Amino acid sequence: MTIDYLKRGKPATARAEDDAKVRDTVERILADIEANGDAAVRRLSETFDGYAPASFRLGQDEIDALIAELSPRELDDIRFAQEQVRNFARIQRATMTDVEVETLPGVILGHKTIPVQSVGCYVPGGKFPMVASAHMSVATASVAGVPRIVACTPPFKGRPNPAVVAAMHLGGAHEIHVLGGIQAIGAMAIGTESMEPVHMLVGPGNAFVAEAKRQLFGRVGIDLFAGPTETMVIADDTVDAELCATDLLGQAEHGYNSPAVLVTNSRRLAEETLAEINRLLTILPTAETAGRSWADYGEVILCSTYDEMLAVANDIASEHVQVMTDRDDWFLEHMTTYGALFLGPRTNVANGDKVIGTNHTLPTKKAGRYTGGLWIGKFLKTHSYQRIVTDEAAAMIGEYCSRLCMLEGFVGHAEQANIRVRRYGGRNVAYGTAAE
Repeated sequence: MTIDYLKRGKPATARAEDDAKVRDTVERILADIEANGDAAVRRLSETFDGYAPASFRLGQDEIDALIAELSPRELDDIRFAQEQVRNFARIQRATMTDVEVETLPGVILGHKTIPVQSVGCYVPGGKFPMVASAHMSVATASVAGVPRIVACTPPFKGRPNPAVVAAMHLGGAHEIHVLGGIQAIGAMAIGTESMEPVHMLVGPGNAFVAEAKRQLFGRVGIDLFAGPTETMVIADDTVDAELCATDLLGQAEHGYNSPAVLVTNSRRLAEETLAEINRLLTILPTAETAGRSWADYGEVILCSTYDEMLAVANDIASEHVQVMTDRDDWFLEHMTTYGALFLGPRTNVANGDKVIGTNHTLPTKKAGRYTGGLWIGKFLKTHSYQRIVTDEAAAMIGEYCSRLCMLEGFVGHAEQANIRVRRYGGRNVAYGTAAE
């Protein structure tokens, strides 16, 4: 392969060192929450957010007062975005049907879908109030029928953010807590004196939030590994540098460690995009954040062929992949590892982030190799069941089961089958002897 890196980000070793520091910090803070409950959560909130109200959970009067601060247009926009998310979630839910089938005469197998019974939804908001994240987690969980939805978001400039709280409330949250970071994740998963633990954690966040979810997985379920935002632009000469640079920086502004990668087969486009990024960083209001992300995590990768572009993209497995080429459908057919695809110059990642209806909580750090993004199916568990309704079926399955149990040496297992053969098949099978 003839691949040329016109710009590289931090080396893997430096990124690994950063990850190790995050891992140690998270482990220590979660242990503190486990040992000290509400006292630890309050201390952490004071330390990291400078916020320590009488109660982190908002009452209905407080929620109503915050929502009243929004204009009718702002509320209408939130409702419009939530309806797009709800509608697509309902369409997805309709594909998940319960099953019951008679696989053999008298043998009935089935499965049913049951909502997770309590979910903790984390909505980031320390640097930017992530209103849309409430739609993606809270509203989707509501469509799934989750009976207890807990939503946490950090304070924004020292107080609850009205738009985020409105989105949580309108989305269907049963509890809203103004609490951020590791302390929010730990409180929801571990539980404290004032918060019952949940069964599952969902939602994106910074590196500390993502690591906290990783460390708590097993104790609770998680949706996926959704850490700092990643974006990739796959482009050829059918688009220009302004479009590519805008789409890269538009996601790099999320934080100081948001990878943004251009993969192209056009040296002209690559060089012009580098120049355009430098120009935009002189006028972009969020240039301090986006510029640092671009400096440390931005990459421009020049390939010779579309096959090479595909191979590089599948290897990186970026969270967001914007495809703007003369063969977008070819990439849709052949891309196998990514969070979500955005096909053609008319759409963009911000559409998916905010309003179009697909879920924006997506896998990062190559997790797209083994999972897709958050969707209604993450809130639903598929549970199987079986029923045997005839004596003949009970005896027939029992004979097979008995022999297979003895093949493995499980005598007690075999007797579970043999007793059915004796009772329903009229055959006298001795204890521990495989039915023949």
